[in-house]
Amino acid sequence: MFTIDAHLDLSMNALEWNRDLTQSVDSINAREKGQNDKPDRGNATVSLPELRKGNVGLVVATQIARYVSADNPLPGWHSPAQAWAQTQGQLAWYKAMEEVGEMVQVKDLEGLERHLDHWLDGPSNEKKPVGYILSLEGADSIVDLSYLEKAYDYGLRALGPAHYGPGRYAQGTDAIGFMGKEGRELLKEMERLNIILDATHLCDDSFWEAMDHFSGHVWASHNNCRALVNHNRQFSDEQIKELVSRGAVIGGALDAWMMVPGWVRGKSTPSETGCNLEVMLDHLDHICQLAGNADHIGIGTDLDGAFGKEQCPYDLETISDIQKIPSLLKTRGYSEADIKKVMHGNWLRFLRQAWG
Repeated sequence: MFTIDAHLDLSMNALEWNRDLTQSVDSINAREKGQNDKPDRGNATVSLPELRKGNVGLVVATQIARYVSADNPLPGWHSPAQAWAQTQGQLAWYKAMEEVGEMVQVKDLEGLERHLDHWLDGPSNEKKPVGYILSLEGADSIVDLSYLEKAYDYGLRALGPAHYGPGRYAQGTDAIGFMGKEGRELLKEMERLNIILDATHLCDDSFWEAMDHFSGHVWASHNNCRALVNHNRQFSDEQIKELVSRGAVIGGALDAWMMVPGWVRGKSTPSETGCNLEVMLDHLDHICQLAGNADHIGIGTDLDGAFGKEQCPYDLETISDIQKIPSLLKTRGYSEADIKKVMHGNWLRFLRQAWG
């Protein structure tokens, strides 16, 4: 079934992990054998051939570069200008992939429909470019608001104001506090440019402030449920209900620590914690129960987002295995129409409304 994945850190993997994503996952992992500079070396699950194999024809692909002040222990760049430069390198990689026919940018309704027609025209997708919608995960690299329009001009269509920790425009996962004046001005400019607000990673204070000050289109590209895994990275039921009321779609994520409670990084394993694809569906089911329908759920795997096979469902070897999801949903009693909504339909409806 045609599938949309609403969150993949492709350029980060290409540049910071030095992975040639035009190669097979097996080739990538073989080349990393014996390396230990990253915790997930040799455990990659994502490459462009695997996306095609899994009929994942459209993805939301990120730029990401955090600014960190002198007292911030998180990894990142020491000035917003450096962070901006990093995102521009990531943009250059996407453009290089376009030049060789591996990817194609989708940034408006006409481009969306054209890509869908091409991807779904019948012949094998083995040689077709994977469509990508450009998103910025964390707004720290927006040096000032004039840079946001520059980013829009090169195709930025979604933005999450924060990532982990404190940010320049909002507070993220494991942080507390509000967006403040700069954050509200960012939201206003996003609304003017019709940039989608990605509520993922906003801490509770910043989340509710964003909901109060942003009237544009909102989604959550990769989020699970706090009722099942009690951590601020997940959404509370109240937050989910707010997103549903705003017409949002929430993408289920496949990072094990967000899926199962009690995960201990570096010690827990997917098999011993029972972390499989069914667990993500538990989170999606919970959202459906709160919404009263299946109109607000989708897939946003976050696969290879600084983790790999060691920290994702044990019944997933590569991203192509998300094609197991339709049969799992059918077993749970989802109708064919609702299964299509989960795999692609809800994201397409959202984009058509946002870009129409």
